[in-house]
Amino acid sequence: MHSHIKVFFLTFLLFPCIIQASINDYIYKNSDVASFSNYGSVGLIQMPTARFHEEGTLAFNWSHNDPYINGAVIAYPFSWFEASYQYTDINNALYSDNPAFSGNQSYKDKGFDAKFRILKESNYLPQVAVGARDIAGTSVFTAEYLVMSKKFKNIDFSLGIGWGTLSGNKIKNPLTYISDAYSERIDIDDDTQGGEVNFGKLFKGDAGYFGGLEILIPNTSGLRMKIEYDGTDYMKEGFPLGRESFSFAFEPVKQPSSKINFGFVYPVNKNFQVKLAQTKGNNVNFGFSYVASWGKNSVVKKSDQYKEVESDDIVKRVNSRSDLFLYRSALNNMRENEIYLQSASLNKDVLTVSYTQAKYQSHMRAIGRAARTLDQISPNNINKFKLINTNADIPLYEVEIDRESFTKFQEENLYKLSAREIDFEASKHDVENQKYVPDIGFPVNFFSYAPVLRSQIGGPDGFFFGDLRLSFTNETLFKRNINLVTTGSIGLFSNLDEITLASDSIIPHVRTDIVEYLQESEKYHIKRTQFNYFADLSENIYMKLSAGLFEEMFGGFGGEILYRPFMKNYGIGAELWRVRQREYKMLLGFRDYETTTGHINLYYLHPKSQVTLALKGGRFLAEDSGISFDFSRRFKTGLRIGAFFTLTDISKEEFGEGSFDKGFYFTIPIDTFLSKYTKRNMGWGLRPLTRDGGAVLNHAYYLWGMTEAGTKTNLTRDLEHMYE
Repeated sequence: MHSHIKVFFLTFLLFPCIIQASINDYIYKNSDVASFSNYGSVGLIQMPTARFHEEGTLAFNWSHNDPYINGAVIAYPFSWFEASYQYTDINNALYSDNPAFSGNQSYKDKGFDAKFRILKESNYLPQVAVGARDIAGTSVFTAEYLVMSKKFKNIDFSLGIGWGTLSGNKIKNPLTYISDAYSERIDIDDDTQGGEVNFGKLFKGDAGYFGGLEILIPNTSGLRMKIEYDGTDYMKEGFPLGRESFSFAFEPVKQPSSKINFGFVYPVNKNFQVKLAQTKGNNVNFGFSYVASWGKNSVVKKSDQYKEVESDDIVKRVNSRSDLFLYRSALNNMRENEIYLQSASLNKDVLTVSYTQAKYQSHMRAIGRAARTLDQISPNNINKFKLINTNADIPLYEVEIDRESFTKFQEENLYKLSAREIDFEASKHDVENQKYVPDIGFPVNFFSYAPVLRSQIGGPDGFFFGDLRLSFTNETLFKRNINLVTTGSIGLFSNLDEITLASDSIIPHVRTDIVEYLQESEKYHIKRTQFNYFADLSENIYMKLSAGLFEEMFGGFGGEILYRPFMKNYGIGAELWRVRQREYKMLLGFRDYETTTGHINLYYLHPKSQVTLALKGGRFLAEDSGISFDFSRRFKTGLRIGAFFTLTDISKEEFGEGSFDKGFYFTIPIDTFLSKYTKRNMGWGLRPLTRDGGAVLNHAYYLWGMTEAGTKTNLTRDLEHMYE
């Protein structure tokens, strides 16, 4: 047996008390929070494990393991799926050999990783996962692996087999027993522009084994020790031989003197971890990670309780004298919970109220609070409430609530029983024909401001460029269904003038002139000034007409139509726009390029998983044609994690580096961090490269989002919020 293998197994003998002790005797905080490897996946130090975070988790991991500095954004749309985007600074190579182009900046590598759980751990069976590194990158770190993990008391063991850069401890590829096709690993094609998945190499060629363990140390406030037998083939990873491996590399990578890596991870708290390790026997590795789960619960507990109606018995008696008193009482008291009455009508024992609200992510929370208010102010002869939610004067649903049933189950929060007496249906409501329509006094203005950061990351002329700005947004409401929204900003601090990279695109520059837009709009600019008209053409059919400056780069006119049946989980729509490219200063001027862009849009929402598939097929801004695929999942808190890719009729050579448009994004509800409810979100998205192919027009108020409450599934998913 090799000496390093003996050392690896000898570690078991060093912790006999740990192996025999009960985990219940330890004071160990955060033992259920998994830690990350240097490659931005849950793992040991260099090696992956079969562990995952819970669904709805987002994380950031940073590590320095010479000559690599790795940053990764990791997302868990499901408990069995880990997806990460890696950005690696390779310090033994330059970005290019042209100082005028990239100066002395080191080489940067981007890539996507994925890991899937294929067997969940049980009392007798280990957890098993399969994964791949650098799936659609430059293949500098490409690897695939199959790994199993099993926990015994306070020690978590992992053992796996790897391919690609994880084939350092050579064994016969077991897949060759199935087919000889797995014996050879096929290099990526010479004509690639990068960014493609090369299926010809997955799980092929040399294979190797790896393993390790993670030990929970007692009475150390959460400290854990990691020991692993490294399966990395350092002659396949990065640019190991310096200039012999890559023309821009200037020195070789230090090769390992040992295959045993060991280190420690300390959780500062449940979200933040720091780590220190020795790798390769001759290298010090350190890093940190931040992880947070936003799928089930808010970070901050809510203190935003329902506001009760004062002296409700007196209010009921007064309202029994006049319908007008009742309508005005509903208007004033619903407003206390930031639910705004648009119209009301009393017909025998049914009180109908239409409203709009921009406070609650959960529609059932808004419904419940509106119904509680009506119950507290309505005379006893009213037996039913009909609530109608509107957005831009478009009715999205009608909810008919039996008053007796609603109040009967309220105290014990038996929302499931109460829901049996609630009827949900599409709305045919017409606000203007109701008995009471309060005078709003148009036009109405809504103004807000906030800091924003524009950035350019990962270019050859510098890793990060950005400017901090103060953004202003004003919405003018001319009628309930007609508005003008304007967004502009003023620059505060910036280094955008240092960007030198110009576009090399050979198709119309609809996105790759981003540098000119960033630099020439640095002092102040208008991001958007968009005029909108909304209407419901008939039940379940919605329309929007818009004109103005839609986004930073294009303005024009056009419209969108959407058919979204209330009792179904799909939508079919179309949009058509005539647009012209804006001037680089992003004020009121235009450039010469103009085009017509339009799409047929198909949506499907899977009700159980809350996964939405959106297909957009048609003509894009650069006059290329194709289909965009978007997959996203919404969680209970309103968190959404998604990814997209677009395939069009332009060739890989025309598209340029990246081969096709792709990326991922997530939106986090702001009220996750607040004690009060709000519907506002903050979003973050990433495209590895900005190219012109597959570019879509970014207009405000997409109908699919505006009509989110126009589907029964989206109401009943949050029934538990009815009495909150």
